[in-house]
Amino acid sequence: MVKNDPNLIHVPEELFETAESRRFEGETVLGELAAGPDTYRFAAPVAWSVDITNTGDALLVMGTARARAACGCARCLEEVTYDLEGDIEGYFIIGGADAVTPDDLEGDEFSRLPDNHVIDMVPLIVSALLLELPLVPLCDDACQGLCPQCGANLNEGPCACASDGGAAAGGPFAALKDFDFGV
Repeated sequence: MVKNDPNLIHVPEELFETAESRRFEGETVLGELAAGPDTYRFAAPVAWSVDITNTGDALLVMGTARARAACGCARCLEEVTYDLEGDIEGYFIIGGADAVTPDDLEGDEFSRLPDNHVIDMVPLIVSALLLELPLVPLCDDACQGLCPQCGANLNEGPCACASDGGAAAGGPFAALKDFDFGV
């Protein structure tokens, strides 16, 4: 573990007193983030700030992560940029493996504070940003996409396939053109 890693918060001793709180800020270089079939690229570091509060048996981490991410449009493949601001949330039980787990929390709702008292911010930041990413990245809701025949960007106007009827005649569903569906 790198002692001066900006993604690691070394919890100071004063935060082990109940009701104590402290603010931390930093920047994290992500580079790329995969979300399903899409890959989002970050040209600049992700800015984050959190407040860590001792709740008695745990450290509550609350804050935000802000970034600008770019990805290819799912329809036309043109680059689209998103401004993201996600909520960072973490709950770290104090006391290691022997600490009592709260009855009202599921196992995925908390972590145990490591014995070295270091919180890695990267998983918390990634989780916050993943929740803000679109399910399908689009440059515009009305994006026309690419012609399935020639690959032309239909947002820039009709392609040659549309004017000569080639797309309809040679498309994968052309055999169904005269099919009687009984409707």
